[in-house]
Amino acid sequence: MAGLAASGSNPDVDLLYDINGLAKDAPEWFDRVMAYVGEYGLLIAMVLLVLWCWWSVRRRGGEDAAPSVAALVWAPLAAGLAVLVNVPIRGFVERPRPFLDHQGLDVLVSGKTDFSFVSDHATITMAMGVGLFVAHRRFGLFGIGLALLEGFCRVYMGVHYPTDVIGGFALGTAVTLLLSPVAAALLTPLTKAIERSPRAGWLIRSRKEPSYDGRDALVPGARAESADAAERDLAA
Repeated sequence: MAGLAASGSNPDVDLLYDINGLAKDAPEWFDRVMAYVGEYGLLIAMVLLVLWCWWSVRRRGGEDAAPSVAALVWAPLAAGLAVLVNVPIRGFVERPRPFLDHQGLDVLVSGKTDFSFVSDHATITMAMGVGLFVAHRRFGLFGIGLALLEGFCRVYMGVHYPTDVIGGFALGTAVTLLLSPVAAALLTPLTKAIERSPRAGWLIRSRKEPSYDGRDALVPGARAESADAAERDLAA
């Protein structure tokens, strides 16, 4: 399997050269920015996005706060688990980094000596993005957008093939969604117990809870409270 996409006559390598070729034409400062963004910046942005979503969920409150926070806790846990799953995959495929088999690539970061398939960065960001989507639709769409940008950056930097990134997206999505019901069953009782705690309850919901109609929540049990109230008024 070590020779996977080793020859230069295939769409994977052609797309690699097309995307990485953009780095050759870009200013040096822009390449430095892309290298930092692709290596660290988007991972930091994803963590901040999860924290922002948690702050929004706890301020929103309501009966769906605990399941939503449980889904948010699952997002980084799923990313870590997906990376662990990737360890034997990398060892089985043994695909070298693209710059080791192909000449003329503009490699923006050095020190990459491990195998290429699948991309850890793509796996982590997509797992967290999909986990965010389970908890909150709008935050999740933005998170998935960050993951797609991360994948582009990894190819732009010359450290991954496009199929490395696609494989990372698939792995992160599969781990997050397939194990999400199990994670919800385990984590939701924990977040509900924390919610009932007089000292730690603020981690789940704010003392001041604004009205919320539940339209963006995808976790089980979410519903439009304001719509239900309207129906009761009409029935009265």
